[in-house]
Amino acid sequence: MIDIRTILDVSCTRSGVAANSRKRLLEYASDLLAEHYELSARQLFDELMNRERLGSTGLGEGVAIPHCRLPCSGIHAACLTLATPVDYDAIDGEPVDLIFVLIVPPEETSAHLEILAALARLYGNADNRNRLRAATSDEQLFEVFTGLLASQAA
Repeated sequence: MIDIRTILDVSCTRSGVAANSRKRLLEYASDLLAEHYELSARQLFDELMNRERLGSTGLGEGVAIPHCRLPCSGIHAACLTLATPVDYDAIDGEPVDLIFVLIVPPEETSAHLEILAALARLYGNADNRNRLRAATSDEQLFEVFTGLLASQAA
């Protein structure tokens, strides 16, 4: 398993983000990732929206894992919680407030699938979701998230 700290930086972890729609959420995440990794925010947003048009990345239970392939220097991610859940066309129809955005270079197919599977396991656990929702700062969210993923891999 990939060490999550190589793809997720505390500077791309945000607790209590204010976004009133899926589009605004993806714009926010695109801007955040573009600023940190020197990517085109517009291109990233367009690719994330294109992926959403294929089918919502809302997994249910308030979780979404928007992801796309984009030529970039490596795998990059953002971990977010929302101040107020937003409609996301999730599989269970429930609004989303836990978001993990994943950007993967086109050649990283196996790593992409491996990370998505690990995220599905992590977010599939109600205790994990509650712990993530309880984080009150960006740093605490980062520590809780990385700790949960590390304990899952052990």
